[in-house]
Amino acid sequence: MRAYPYPRLPGVVSLRVTAAELRGPGDVRDPLETTGISPVEQVVAPGTSGRHDWEWLRMKVTATLPGRATAPDSPWTHPAVVVVLSEGATNTRISTTLTLAEEGGRQWEGQIDLWRDDHLDRASLSVHVVATVDGVAGREIASSTKDWIVDLKSSAPFRERELDVVEVGFSEGPQWLRPFHEVPWAVDTSGDLPVVHINTDFEGVADLVNGNGTAVDNMMRDLLLAQMCTDVWTAVFHTAIGDLEIEDDGTPLFPRDWRGEVLREMLPDIVPDRSVEDALAEVHRRRTGTSGWTDLQPRIHFAATRRAEVPKALSTTIRGLDGLHRETEA
Repeated sequence: MRAYPYPRLPGVVSLRVTAAELRGPGDVRDPLETTGISPVEQVVAPGTSGRHDWEWLRMKVTATLPGRATAPDSPWTHPAVVVVLSEGATNTRISTTLTLAEEGGRQWEGQIDLWRDDHLDRASLSVHVVATVDGVAGREIASSTKDWIVDLKSSAPFRERELDVVEVGFSEGPQWLRPFHEVPWAVDTSGDLPVVHINTDFEGVADLVNGNGTAVDNMMRDLLLAQMCTDVWTAVFHTAIGDLEIEDDGTPLFPRDWRGEVLREMLPDIVPDRSVEDALAEVHRRRTGTSGWTDLQPRIHFAATRRAEVPKALSTTIRGLDGLHRETEA
């Protein structure tokens, strides 16, 4: 865990988006239906409205703090709750201060606006509690553990995104794919989302991935997909860890887009028994240092194969083949 040289607020700080409203030309206002706000996924998706001319989104938010935050005997004074809306893709960051709903209560309320032209893909909403501690103002004493996401591209409020899969002949496809004409697939991590390109020139691979044939075909398909997912997880991890924003004191920051989600997902398996912040710092230190990066490669491979469910696919294939052999012998 990260150490702080001052007291911090124990307990959970949570954030909720309770309502949202789209506004456009002529200040025409449309409330975003509840289907566009998922408290479970913690995602707001304006695209569910079907309205294409909206210019800005106003969200009503509520933060719930532990009761200790405003206790008179707390080791801090003048607590304030700030909601931050940010997006790494556009380097946009705005904030608003919430107000205490009732004296002595635990809920803080307010609203924050997202201007469509200022954002590209996914913005994050987080809440931070700051106060004066030991005579120093503006110290963060707590923050939310999970950000909300405002997804400008999706038509449904889902946190996880499906991979984009494209079938293309590598030998005559885009120039960057042509050197890879002998491999069955390639992963591109340069865009908004990772893309898997399946090589239709590789005989049988597209049919196997898309097909639903015999029992053996299906087992081979599942095993092939597991291997493909392993390659994807490995590629996206190396992309994410290779382009981090670094604070002045050398602390690496989690990216705000899918790269940050990948790191938070895989780091607990790569550097176990550490907070994700400490794990990120450790992996960054090893990657940019003189030693230790090679030693992490088995852990990275382990994390990738685990998420691709390779052990499950392989075990299922082995048992399935064994069953077919037994039937043949009988």
